[in-house]
Amino acid sequence: MGQVLNFFKNRLLMRKRSKSKNNYLLVLDIGTEFVKALIFRIEKSLSDQGVIKEQGVVVGVGYQRQSFGNMLVGAVADIQGVTFTCQKAIKQASQMAKVKPTKTIMGVAGEFVKGVTTHYAYQRNEPEQEIDLAELQNIIQKIQWKAFDQTRSQLAWETCRPEIEIKPINALFTEIRIDGYQITNPVGFQGKEVFFGIFNVYAPLVHLKALEKIASELDLELISIVAGSYALTRSSSFNPSSGAIFIDIGGGTTDIALVRQGKVEGIKSFSLAGQTFTKRLSQVLGLGLAEAEELKIRYTQKELSQNVQRRIRDIFENDIHIWLSGVELILEEFNQNEPFPSLILLCGGGSLLPSVRNILKRETVQKQWMDKFSFKELPQINFIQSRQIDNIIDQTNTLKGPGIITPLALASLGLEIATDEEKTLPPILRRIVRIMR
Repeated sequence: MGQVLNFFKNRLLMRKRSKSKNNYLLVLDIGTEFVKALIFRIEKSLSDQGVIKEQGVVVGVGYQRQSFGNMLVGAVADIQGVTFTCQKAIKQASQMAKVKPTKTIMGVAGEFVKGVTTHYAYQRNEPEQEIDLAELQNIIQKIQWKAFDQTRSQLAWETCRPEIEIKPINALFTEIRIDGYQITNPVGFQGKEVFFGIFNVYAPLVHLKALEKIASELDLELISIVAGSYALTRSSSFNPSSGAIFIDIGGGTTDIALVRQGKVEGIKSFSLAGQTFTKRLSQVLGLGLAEAEELKIRYTQKELSQNVQRRIRDIFENDIHIWLSGVELILEEFNQNEPFPSLILLCGGGSLLPSVRNILKRETVQKQWMDKFSFKELPQINFIQSRQIDNIIDQTNTLKGPGIITPLALASLGLEIATDEEKTLPPILRRIVRIMR
């Protein structure tokens, strides 16, 4: 009898533990230089207005440096190597959190990750009929396939590489109107013309399949693959209604996202970032890559003598101008008929290089940008702070600095994805994105 009772007690305990695990999510930000793992617990809290909302409480953190050859300009180059690095980062985070989640959100970046907004006006045959979920899904699916074909053609033209196969990974409604009347959800409305603005993020199929394989090897349920820059644009606490330009400088790529008048317009990348500066130090000073990386970090933290700081700044001078040219080329691709937001927000480990902020704040550069681009005011350069990420609380007190911002933004978006199942529109978009893969 005692054995039977113990059996049922153990079964009940296992159910409770299994249920509690569902309240935890793992974020894996797989970068060129580091894998960053965050474990957060989903909790409900009461806002100042008395509204119940969900928040994520970070309880575990893991960092592991990638081995040489694991990644190439933000993309997975060695699946087994990246999987092994992820295992170590997850173990480190799990030991701190005292729990190992079974579900994960993965961050993606890279030279061919592309975000674009598509506008489409759909003419209904029976305007007197109310729009239901079936019709809404049919309309959105048609729009998404049209947007996909346009983006695939555009990317082939830009890169001269028509063999690149891309797939959608994230989508967001930026605007919905019926007969010119702005709404948030068209279900139940009547009307002739339904107008949608949809922002889509695409990534190479080979990269997405590699991430899916890594999740499978890690025995994790992959909830979503998210572009880091897309996640940044969704956190409204540092995203004013006038918008902002987000510059995320990682190890392999610099990712730029434009939010104008509260709407995401695009995400673009180029392959010049932190590793470029490490390699330059290695070449000029005759150091190994590990030694050069350590010296670069000490330079960013101002731990070197003034003479050495000056010497490294001079070494970086040419590359930093090339980097700035890359930023300018990206900005030129955005629509210049509307003013750019004056706020430029920096994050990513590469943004810590003093040369980056210094060149963006140079008076000559800012005046050139005023003449060259559609800025109405001189750009303001700021770093994103970890406390500004929506609905994410750091219980570990370890998440500081620009390098951790993208994983926190991924956690914020992961929280939204995990808790909005009762909302109509986001699940429809995600379902269509999955179908298109």
